[in-house]
Amino acid sequence: MRWILGIGLVVVAGVATGLVVTQPERSDASALAGLTGDAARGEQVFWAGGCASCHAAQGASGEALLLLEGGRRLPTDFGAFVVPNISPDPEHGIGGWSLADLDSAMRHGASPEGEHYYPSFPYTSYVHATAQDVADLKAFLDTLPASARANEPHELGFPFNQRILLGGWKLLNQSSDWVVEGELTEAEERGRYLVEGLGHCSECHTARDALGGKTGAWLAGGPNPEGKGTIPNITPGGLDWSEADIAEYLSSGFTPDFDSAGGQMADVVNNISHLPDSDREAIAAYLKKVPAVE
Repeated sequence: MRWILGIGLVVVAGVATGLVVTQPERSDASALAGLTGDAARGEQVFWAGGCASCHAAQGASGEALLLLEGGRRLPTDFGAFVVPNISPDPEHGIGGWSLADLDSAMRHGASPEGEHYYPSFPYTSYVHATAQDVADLKAFLDTLPASARANEPHELGFPFNQRILLGGWKLLNQSSDWVVEGELTEAEERGRYLVEGLGHCSECHTARDALGGKTGAWLAGGPNPEGKGTIPNITPGGLDWSEADIAEYLSSGFTPDFDSAGGQMADVVNNISHLPDSDREAIAAYLKKVPAVE
């Protein structure tokens, strides 16, 4: 009987240790206390981060893109994720959030209540965001119209509806390391920040494994996460456009063959078109540094 008790104690200790290790990490509020956000700069972060593409209503355009009431359903193999309201409404949105709350959500995937967020919210990319950019984004979000639209629960079956499991998922998939390293020009570093970080290009352009983690084929495309068609390879092994071609596409949506962006990519082009030419040129320069995948 003693050996059975011993095994039981080891199991309990292992589970307890696992629960402690996989607790949601939150940002240090004291480290952010001195930051002041700038709404004008925050608007650029907003477009670079593609916030409206998920949090505005389906088909929204113009000023309606700034009403971030949520409600879109994102179908996946694990179930449907329902996008939340991130307008400044204090009850149904994030109007009551502190800077530390927003920073914790974006860079650690943790809610103000201390729960894990699902990675349908691209915090595995936003982990690269600077604290100043998060502060600027918050300053801009606070200026937007509020919506009292109530949030709806995600539509997930067991065991995917158990948020506690996301701590283990983060240990496997959450990293602040850059994919492309080595000698980079200033423009290439800016492009890396936009592609690997705020622009979260890998969330669609990198294939996923059975648990929803990204595979090693960085930006090499794969099945559409929402189940409709495929996402193209945008490494130099799959995209032979010049840097000027890429920058023009991100501005106008027109390819070198006079085709045009459609679907989700049309939303991306709309977002990136709000950025200065230098940012689109930086993205193009970075994409030429990505390891080619044929």
